[in-house]
Amino acid sequence: MSSKDLSRADSRRWLALGVVATAQLMIVLDLAVVFVALPQMQTDLSISLADRQWVVSGYAIAFGGLLLLGGRLVDYLGQKRMFLAALVGFAVASALGGLADNGVQLFAARALQGAFAAVVAPAVLSLISVTFTEQADRARAFAVYGMVSGSGAAVGLLLGGFLTQYASWRWCLLVNVPIVLVTVVLAVATLRPDPPAVKGRRYDLAGALTATLGLVCLANGLTLAEANGWISVVTLGSLAAGVLLLGVFVLVEARSRQPLLPLRIVSEPHRALLYLAAVLANGAQLSMFLFLTFYFQNTRGYGAVQTGLAFLPFAIAIITTAQFSAPAVVRFGPLPVMSVGALIGAAGLFTLTRLGVDSPYPTAVLIPLVLIGVGVAMSLFPLNNVVLLGIDPKDAGVASAVVSTTQQMGASMVTALLNTLFAGSVAGYLLTRPSDEAAATMHGYRVVFGWESALYLAAFVLILLAQRRVRRAVPDQVKAAA
Repeated sequence: MSSKDLSRADSRRWLALGVVATAQLMIVLDLAVVFVALPQMQTDLSISLADRQWVVSGYAIAFGGLLLLGGRLVDYLGQKRMFLAALVGFAVASALGGLADNGVQLFAARALQGAFAAVVAPAVLSLISVTFTEQADRARAFAVYGMVSGSGAAVGLLLGGFLTQYASWRWCLLVNVPIVLVTVVLAVATLRPDPPAVKGRRYDLAGALTATLGLVCLANGLTLAEANGWISVVTLGSLAAGVLLLGVFVLVEARSRQPLLPLRIVSEPHRALLYLAAVLANGAQLSMFLFLTFYFQNTRGYGAVQTGLAFLPFAIAIITTAQFSAPAVVRFGPLPVMSVGALIGAAGLFTLTRLGVDSPYPTAVLIPLVLIGVGVAMSLFPLNNVVLLGIDPKDAGVASAVVSTTQQMGASMVTALLNTLFAGSVAGYLLTRPSDEAAATMHGYRVVFGWESALYLAAFVLILLAQRRVRRAVPDQVKAAA
């Protein structure tokens, strides 16, 4: 091959990276892009206070519940083939959501988006791996991937603000259609063809179905508790069904020859503790967006763009901390850094419990957002390093995928629970002071921010327990994490 041909092939590789990075950014920011638009969605489609969390949870549950199955489909049917098919499906689901006439249609479209995102995400990782085989290029490619994934929430909040204020909340979803069209055209031209599809493989459909339905039932039970009470038949029935289905999922995985989640992945105590810590920490920080959005727009009267900009210190804190915490991870190990980060995140969330109707933004909001951003970057970004330590190479992919699953599980379960606690707190306050709705709403905010802080503290304890477990492990590389 001539030097000219090599140069052309090299440029196509980097163009391909731009294509898959765009797709990754789209599916990451799609969880956050609706936060700023949610108040208008709720008003326009007459969505109840209890049900509004399904705009977030519908996407997160489908994404997290089907992510492992999506990875299997990509491995067996081809990276490029599944990448293109899932992108087209994501565009169709986005269009359905943008054109929804009621809440049920919107929730269903968001779930469909999450299902296709569960295929796009592992396809992006696989395509980067097969496109960049040299160590230096691969490091650069994954650095781009990490930057895109880490900044997705910030981009989503800003984009959602501008689209909601200057167009409509519907464009927060419809904007994906032209992006996908351009991405698909470029992907066809730049991505290398797939090898022949693997035949004779079995798919763990029973595992995917029971896991996803179990999460849906749990989230539904947490939502029903607001209107029906925690001890009502429908609430307890939905929660019991969720627990039962997740129990069946464990049995299915234990007996399956090709399980979605080999149970040896989560049987290691330190890894199980860290996965649970990730569920709590991710749920706490992602649900914070929901309640601060309503505080900014409904209590303080911010516009959508102003709301997006109000979150900017959080994004800047995350990006800055991610750059400067790497030397600390090398020097002290990831787990000590993660534990300090969890404490900082808990402190930032607890500071939000002092919010009032007229609290000054610089001291009451900006400083807590910076603390939370620092805490999130320190406590969650090193997680992949730790869960992959001492693991069999054949399990590395699924162990890493579970990290993404915990993020979606945290977003769905914790948001559903705290939304119910918020509504119950407001209603309880109004029973004693029926004329003071503003104070009741602020009381609800303070309750959920307090719970978010407690969840982050629980994550801190789990990280400390994981650190003790790691110190007892034999391999030197695992000890280095502590």
